[in-house]
Amino acid sequence: MRYTPDNIQSLAHNEVFVFGSNLSGRHGGGAARLAAEKFGATFGVGVGHEGRTYALPTKDEKIQTLPLLEIEKHVGNFIVYAAAHPELTFLVTQIGCGLAGYTPAEIAPLFFNFAMPRNVVLPEVFWKEGMGE
Repeated sequence: MRYTPDNIQSLAHNEVFVFGSNLSGRHGGGAARLAAEKFGATFGVGVGHEGRTYALPTKDEKIQTLPLLEIEKHVGNFIVYAAAHPELTFLVTQIGCGLAGYTPAEIAPLFFNFAMPRNVVLPEVFWKEGMGE
């Protein structure tokens, strides 16, 4: 099984960096800042595929943490998008587990509520939480 690397500094030609964002698209810290500085995330765009990134919201326009049910909706939209783009590999970071304040035990199940496409790569800790290890 393949896991998202802990410290992504480069991407293969078909890889997309999936990071936790805010709905206002202010990519000022954590993985969002890396996404903007290295992989083409666009300031002002808080949801979806931009450059070599996919912004997956965990905070609202006022930079307040979104409820888990709201994040789950965005995860579902992401899964549908990833399934429609099998030519790409989506490297999901530990979204929601940094500045948003959630734990992997809270976020991981959101991904496992959907049929996971083969081209979505999750952090090892999400797999362990999602599989009940």
